[in-house]
Amino acid sequence: MLLPWATHWVMFLVVCRAVAQYSSDLCSWRGSGLSHETHRRDVEQVYLRCSQGSLEWLYPTGAIIVNLRPNMEPSSRRMADFYVCIKPQTFSQGSHVYLEHEGDLRLLLSDTDQAQGAVRCFSMKEGALFVEAIPQTDISRKITAFQYELVPSQGPGAHMYPYLHQGSVTCRPCSDQELLMAVCTSDFAGSGTFRDVTSDTNQHPVVVVTLHRLFHQKRGLFAWGGARGQGWSGQVNVPAPCVVHPGEDEYLLTGSVHFDEAWLGCAPRYRDFLKLYVEAVNAGTNPCHIDTN
Repeated sequence: MLLPWATHWVMFLVVCRAVAQYSSDLCSWRGSGLSHETHRRDVEQVYLRCSQGSLEWLYPTGAIIVNLRPNMEPSSRRMADFYVCIKPQTFSQGSHVYLEHEGDLRLLLSDTDQAQGAVRCFSMKEGALFVEAIPQTDISRKITAFQYELVPSQGPGAHMYPYLHQGSVTCRPCSDQELLMAVCTSDFAGSGTFRDVTSDTNQHPVVVVTLHRLFHQKRGLFAWGGARGQGWSGQVNVPAPCVVHPGEDEYLLTGSVHFDEAWLGCAPRYRDFLKLYVEAVNAGTNPCHIDTN
């Protein structure tokens, strides 16, 4: 249903597709409402073709349409098989975020919702993001900012994505093949122990881990413990249904990064993984090489 107060945008949504400004650097966009301060009812088109990135709109005025696409051929049928998840920065303010589909606007995040930093997800089939600035006399301190991620609805790890299927995430043991692939393709992989376990405001566990071996990591998630050689330490989010046991047992720790936070994936006992890995090396079936010494 078209919101009555938003009716005046429909005409501009049609017109803007032909005359709007275009801004894109594939993954992220940063712009300013001051560029069209004198014509506040303009709608600017933003096109981003990346699996993840960010948007920052300073001094928002008027509106922008954010078209998010995976970096693949537009004709691919898989285009519709993606979800978009956005996470506003807690300082984000000055606009409402909607889903726009054929002139119909559906509220996704209000101006006040954004301060909570809660993640919102939707299917790409549901439309594009329509970000509307709130009319006000002083825009000098307003910034609308959020991160986004594109998530395939199927494929490796899709069922464990923490912000989709939250009520149906399962904690089954990873298969042998999944373990061998996880240590090669995950955003982080290492071996170590679980330390303190807490729960954040979203009611899923957050665990402090110490890694004795770090095979690889993304974005410096784990920091070296110093001259004493205590290993690498950091925090890892655990999907709500899953249980971890702090102690001295050593585990293989793999996982993914979402919105700059580490999420646990496959995590068997390290001795079990090591046996599996040695067998795969002897058989020539290991998908990659890691230094287990």
